[in-house]
Amino acid sequence: MESEEGERIPLSQRPEWHDVTPVPQDDGPNPVVPIAYTDEFRETMDYFRAVYLADERSHRSLQLTSEAIRLNPGNYTVWHFRRLILETLGADLQKELDFVEDIAKDNSKNYQIWHHRRGLAEKLGTAATVTELEFTKKILSLDAKNYHAWSHRQWVLQALGGWEDELDYCHQLLKEDIFNNSAWNQRYFVITKSPLLGGLEAMRDSEVGYSIEAIVVNPENESPWRYLRGLFKDDPKSWIDDSRVSSLCLKILRAKSRCVFALSTLLELVCDGFRPSSEFKDAVVSLWNNSGSDSTDSSLAETICSVLGFLDPLRANYWTWRKSKLPAQTV
Repeated sequence: MESEEGERIPLSQRPEWHDVTPVPQDDGPNPVVPIAYTDEFRETMDYFRAVYLADERSHRSLQLTSEAIRLNPGNYTVWHFRRLILETLGADLQKELDFVEDIAKDNSKNYQIWHHRRGLAEKLGTAATVTELEFTKKILSLDAKNYHAWSHRQWVLQALGGWEDELDYCHQLLKEDIFNNSAWNQRYFVITKSPLLGGLEAMRDSEVGYSIEAIVVNPENESPWRYLRGLFKDDPKSWIDDSRVSSLCLKILRAKSRCVFALSTLLELVCDGFRPSSEFKDAVVSLWNNSGSDSTDSSLAETICSVLGFLDPLRANYWTWRKSKLPAQTV
C-alpha cells in the first residue's frame, strides 16, 4: 500500500491494522549473527506472524501475504498460508495465476512458486490447461532449460491434457536451437507418454529418421545421438537390425572420423551383437593407427575403446574400465 507520493505506508499507520499487535521475531536472548532486516521487511513479517498465529484468513491477510511474498518469494510458510486463505475466501484462482506469473518474472526458479502454481492448476482442472502451457512457454522463451518449467509442463500434459500440439512445439524449439537437450528430452517424453501417438514402437521409424537428420547436420551434437539410442530402449534386436543406425556410424566416421559419439554408438551396437563388415573394422583400425600407437587389440570392440580413450581423454579411465568389462565373445 502506497501514499499518493508513491511511498509505502507502514502497516502501523494503516487504519485496517490498528487492532493487530505485531509479533516480533524471536531470535533468542543472544543471537550470534543477527540479520540486518530492512524496516519494511521486519514490520511486514511481524504483522504476518500475528495473523498466522491467529489463523486469520481474511482479505487483509491475503493482501499481507502479497506484500510478504514480494519481499521474500521463497518463504514457504507465507505461500502455504496464502493457499489456506484463498480456499477459505473462495478467491478467484484465475486472478491468483496472474499474481504468480507476475512474481515469476524475476523468480522463475523458485520452488515455492511452482508448488503453488500446481496447487492452483489442480483445483482449476482442465480449465487451466491452456493457461499453464502458455505460462511455461513464456518462461522457456527466456530460459529454455528451466527445469521447473519443464517439470510443470510435463505434469500439466499428464494431469490436464493438451498433447495435441506438443510434438510441434518440440520441433519448433529444436529448429531454433538443435542443441537444446531439454527439447530433445521433451520430445522423447511426448512420443513415449502421449495417448495420441501410439507409443515408442509406433513412433520409432519416423523418429529414427528425425534424429539421423539432426546428427548428419552436426555430428558433434550429443543430444540426438542419445535420443536415437533411447528410441530402441529395451529392444536390442531392433537396435542392431535397423541398418540406418550402423550406416549412420560408418557415414560419420568416414566424413568426420574423430567423432566420439559415432564410435561410442558403434561400440554399443557391437556389444549388443551387431556383426560389422570389414568397412567398419577398416575405419576403426585406421583411427587406431593414426593415434600413434603400435599396439594391437584382439577385437573390434577393444580397439574402439582404445581409440575412444585417445580421442576422449577426459573420460580415458572410463573407456579403460569399459574395455575391461567387454563380453568375452565380442568381435
